[in-house]
Amino acid sequence: MSEALGASPLTGPVMLAAFEGWNDAGGAATQALVHLHEMWGAEVVDELDPEDYHDFQVNRPTVAVGEDGVRTITWPSTSIAVADRPVDEERVVLVHGIEPSMRWRRYCAELLDAAERLGVRTVVTVGALLADVPHTRPIPVTATAEDPAVQATLRLDASTYEGPTGIVGVLGHEAARRGMRALSVWGAVPHYVAHPPSPKATLALLQRLEELLGEPVPLGELQDDAEAWQHGVDELAAEDTEIAEYVAALEEAKDTAELPEASGEAIAREFERYLRRRDPGPGAS
Repeated sequence: MSEALGASPLTGPVMLAAFEGWNDAGGAATQALVHLHEMWGAEVVDELDPEDYHDFQVNRPTVAVGEDGVRTITWPSTSIAVADRPVDEERVVLVHGIEPSMRWRRYCAELLDAAERLGVRTVVTVGALLADVPHTRPIPVTATAEDPAVQATLRLDASTYEGPTGIVGVLGHEAARRGMRALSVWGAVPHYVAHPPSPKATLALLQRLEELLGEPVPLGELQDDAEAWQHGVDELAAEDTEIAEYVAALEEAKDTAELPEASGEAIAREFERYLRRRDPGPGAS
């Protein structure tokens, strides 16, 4: 292992960004950001004007009546929030928005300008995609980077994907062009249970971010939610023979593919996570 136990490979201020829409299967990625926002007590410091980036016939504003009886309109927005990671006290910038309809380059430039003002040197985009994976097995999560130096430092692979990209791909590309470290973390959501929420995928994404940041993430009720979600999908599958057979085929394919990985690496990762939770270090409450 190239890193000491408990070490944080992503030092300094880090931006984490996730966007609702095409990049967010099952709502897993944006829910991971919402969870971090709540657990770390983040404060919103800026919002992008939706007028510049959204087609309101695609992402419509919503109207609601508040407790005071006043009707208000909420517009699709992108928020930039800041928190200090509890253990190492490094700044983390959380970007949560809806994938814009237009002016993607200007949108990314505005986000990265804000990142630079906040001292960010590393941008981590977080996404989720639909995949042929069984809900009964651990959710696959991949972390990639295009810069060979970042790959070597964080033990990441280069992405082999070619094809249409979402706003997370453009934001990561533009961040790298500015000389920032850019990496992307993706979770795979079983395509036959695509509707949000997907707490098991959200949990898997948070655990991978925890490893990259070297920072324990309080999980609250998320583990219970993930177990309840899996039990619920088990019950649905049991009621449909065709789905049950399909899930069994996915399980067999998954188990066969991973059999050779008797996984010292996976065991080491779990041990590191255990040590971080057991002894989070100075400054932890």
